[in-house]
Amino acid sequence: MTLPTRQLGTLTVSAIGLGCMNLSHAYGTPPPADEGARLLNRALDLGVTLLDTAALYGGGRNEALIADAVGHRRGDYVLASKCVLGLREGKRILDGSPEAIAWSIDQSLQRLRTDHIDLMYLHRADPAVPIEDSVAALVRAKEAGKIGALGLSEMASDTIRRAHAVHPVTAVQTEYSPAVRNPEIAVLETCRALDIGFVAFSPVGRGLLAGGVRDDAYASGDLRLSMPRFTGENLRHNLSIAARFADLASSLGITPAQLSLAWLLARGAIPIPGTTSVAHLEEDVGAAEVTLPAEAIAAVEAILPPGKLRGARYPRAAQAQVTTETFPDEELA
Repeated sequence: MTLPTRQLGTLTVSAIGLGCMNLSHAYGTPPPADEGARLLNRALDLGVTLLDTAALYGGGRNEALIADAVGHRRGDYVLASKCVLGLREGKRILDGSPEAIAWSIDQSLQRLRTDHIDLMYLHRADPAVPIEDSVAALVRAKEAGKIGALGLSEMASDTIRRAHAVHPVTAVQTEYSPAVRNPEIAVLETCRALDIGFVAFSPVGRGLLAGGVRDDAYASGDLRLSMPRFTGENLRHNLSIAARFADLASSLGITPAQLSLAWLLARGAIPIPGTTSVAHLEEDVGAAEVTLPAEAIAAVEAILPPGKLRGARYPRAAQAQVTTETFPDEELA
């Protein structure tokens, strides 16, 4: 199968990619490796040509899974990974020093069993290291043939511009969905001005806009347990909004997840939904065939204007590593 394509610099990718994190990290116990492999291969069969992973995900296990599952199909997809964030002895670390970046890239290449990663992101900006120094480390890796394009994740507009001045940035990745509108403050405009592609992670609101969250009885290890908007009274308020969103999707003859993804496609983003379910994967990919009329887009934005959800989107420690702009009245942990 084929999907519509979009450009990330010189890279041609499917309009909807696959975020691979869920297969190894963050949402409770990950599926067995054979199930993860089945999903990855099904994604490629459906025409998905952008696979997004990171050194952080499962402490490298996600990269190894991709190598095991679809390494033999390396020519079928654009491979994106990330450095700077990682796991050390089970604890999340942030290190944007050139030495750490060089080491991380080499480790990723080993786990992915490849000599080239098409797109390498700085997963976060390290406040202890000038962004120019971190980008320069990526440039050296590119000159050595280890990586292709350069990307940034969850960074503010001014940081993007500083990075781009060192070397052209191909992609910026930030959480973006009808429920999380922070890129609209400045990042999207900056990407348009600099001709940088925009990739939206968590495009269905970490399940909230896909019917995947009904209460806060999450499995142990689910990161939503630590996210203020996904627990307690905040969640109950947010679920009432998600119900209105689902009603709108039903009136359009599509699923809530497809409505969220189609809304992002209409705004020029490349969403990378993640899932452990082949059925949900097929549902997500189906959004590429949805064209929303202007009144549906307006209805989405009336239900979920910026700041409509209650609760911070990150816990305090994670928010401290994010420089993407926040709204003046946004709740922060």
